[in-house]
Amino acid sequence: MPEHNEPAYDPLQPGEGEAIAPTGQGGPMDLALDEAESLEKTLGDDSTAPGPGPQHKPRSLWSDAWHQLRRNPVFIISSLMILFLVIISIWPQLIASGDPLQCDLSKSQQGSSPGHPFGYDTQGCDVYTRTVYGARASITVGVCATLGAAFLGSLLGGLAGFFGGWGDALLSRVADIFFGIPVVLGGLVFLSVVTSTTVWPVVGFIVLLGWPQIARIGRGSVITAKQNDYVQAARALGAGNSRMMLRHVAPNAIAPVIVVATIALGTYIALEATLSFLGVGLRPPTVSWGIDISNAAPQIRNAPHMLLWPAGALSLTVLAFIMLGDAVRDALDPKLR
Repeated sequence: MPEHNEPAYDPLQPGEGEAIAPTGQGGPMDLALDEAESLEKTLGDDSTAPGPGPQHKPRSLWSDAWHQLRRNPVFIISSLMILFLVIISIWPQLIASGDPLQCDLSKSQQGSSPGHPFGYDTQGCDVYTRTVYGARASITVGVCATLGAAFLGSLLGGLAGFFGGWGDALLSRVADIFFGIPVVLGGLVFLSVVTSTTVWPVVGFIVLLGWPQIARIGRGSVITAKQNDYVQAARALGAGNSRMMLRHVAPNAIAPVIVVATIALGTYIALEATLSFLGVGLRPPTVSWGIDISNAAPQIRNAPHMLLWPAGALSLTVLAFIMLGDAVRDALDPKLR
């Protein structure tokens, strides 16, 4: 008869210093022992299992996104293409030794020749040299317009989404007005009265019509972020609006803005080329793919090489930025993984 302070002996539970031995009959007890041994080996080999072994720190959104991007071939290919375009836009002399403004009418519309693989245009200018130098204007317009639109749109949209009230309503109505302006028609009206041959009027026009899209994205992202528990906790602890906006809301709301701005960069480059093709964007003596495409369009039957190379360079550039934006979107949006 067991005492009241001692538990009754259970044959299914091992005592102190004892172990359950297999029966050798292949019954349920032997299967349970096999599963326990397998689980123990798995946990012992897993470095992420709790215990005294090495522990892996949880990655943040940005580190996890960078980990995903490094394994994405689309990101690698598009990044290499964009890096090449940026390098030749800064130092076109690395791959083109000629002068894009030096022309010889005696070579008008001639095909490829040694030292001039892309042939000549109507004015006798080297198409290869002009194609290489045309990257500078397109990349400059795209990058500057994207930075301006992203800064203005994220600032106005973020403030409107964080504070709300009449400022939010006013921004929404102003954005709706800009959304109703056709981009090409607005460019024809706005840039037709500008006589400057630099890239800045085109950049200013693109920023003027591009910020509402980013402002709407930033506003919605801030409204979502400020409803999270950590923002409410910071407010309850007495954090000011500036601290909550800069330390808690902005870092968690900037990802959608980065994705939209990256994709929009390629669109802005295509818009610059469209406006230059119509004669209201960049103007000579500025070297631009849109200008070269406009000059080559009437001669597409007689000299198709004049149109092929600048149009191909423009298409590859726009494609590279769109591919980069898609890769960044997939990395920053956990729902798409």
